[in-house]
Amino acid sequence: MISVTKELFDSPLASAALVDIAGDRGLLFRSASTGRVGLGIAKTVDIDQAVSELGSMERHNESSLDAPLPPLALGCVDFLPQAPGRLTIPEVTIVDDGSGKRCAIVCGEPSRIDDILAAVEISQAPRPVVNSFQVDSPIDISTYLDAVRAARDAVRAGELHKAVIARPVMVRAEHPMSIHAILRRLDATFGSTYRFSIGGFIGASPELLVSVEGATVRSHPLAGTTRTTGNDAIDAELAAELLASKKNQIEHQAAIEMVRDSLLPFCSYLDWTPEPSIIKVANVQHLGSLAEGHLSEPHPTAVELLRELQPTPAVGGHPRNEAINLIVNSEGFTRGRYGGAVGWVNAEGDGEWAVSLRCAEFSEDRREARLVAGGGIVADSDPESELAETQAKLQAMLGAIIRP
Repeated sequence: MISVTKELFDSPLASAALVDIAGDRGLLFRSASTGRVGLGIAKTVDIDQAVSELGSMERHNESSLDAPLPPLALGCVDFLPQAPGRLTIPEVTIVDDGSGKRCAIVCGEPSRIDDILAAVEISQAPRPVVNSFQVDSPIDISTYLDAVRAARDAVRAGELHKAVIARPVMVRAEHPMSIHAILRRLDATFGSTYRFSIGGFIGASPELLVSVEGATVRSHPLAGTTRTTGNDAIDAELAAELLASKKNQIEHQAAIEMVRDSLLPFCSYLDWTPEPSIIKVANVQHLGSLAEGHLSEPHPTAVELLRELQPTPAVGGHPRNEAINLIVNSEGFTRGRYGGAVGWVNAEGDGEWAVSLRCAEFSEDRREARLVAGGGIVADSDPESELAETQAKLQAMLGAIIRP
């Protein structure tokens, strides 16, 4: 199997929306400015072996670029630390680097490269359909509230600094739901987020876990949340309250300190914003702090840094092991991919991974979807307020799924 870089020139793939290239079955990971779509399966690989597997592929360049683009793999990993994961090396990967020029990386047997690319089709816009939905909780609300109290009491007792408690909801539809249609809605509404679609797991995450580009590493942890209202003046007041909130500042500090402490051993320098800023998406506002540094040689891959960071205190808690133990024993459900990581890595070890938030896992028949939302619990947390925060966070995916 070889990897061939081709320019798209006047191909419809050069200008079509990435969500339309991905459609219902393709793989998608995109940010506000760049994106990658994977089509077909050349090979699936273990996440921890992905870089070496990709690096063993022979590369050819049939573009005007100085060198062929390194082949890449896309996928996700579950919430628990060191969870196993499988990534997909697509037959065709459409790479949009934000410069206005798209390329295709085609992986396969040499004799089939042109046929593989020629077979790619762009999905037509889904036709509107009438559907009916039922939304309910697979666990009792009292289970969630009890877990919040248990986490709060553990923090007050000095056993934890913070724990993130989450709860699931199920959406059941009379007719199959269109992943393509939902992706188009997320793309239109949450353009500043990381939008993704990996084997029936889709979402619009606001949080960068880690990116590696050459020797540059970045992370942008978020922790501390308030709602939005659609009124700019009221939203500004809520943002000011969030910045002044001792509870949310404590929650956020735990996240940035863990990211800093995890990345520093791999960096010749690491900078981070001294004070958090407001990160606003369509339905909520967060406290966010950007960390950026220069990796020491030989520098680690994006997957190796993912393993160091995930799960961060923003989705697990601090200290990590104690928080995860409380989560596993009190939440009443298994998180799976929620709170894990989703993204891509290439043969050079570069990659981009977002925290798996604002997401939904669809059944094979697309008639069911599980959504999960959570919040950080500290000593001052109020269970009813935490419940309201999860309701606000769930609106992102609920709105995209059930919108008529």
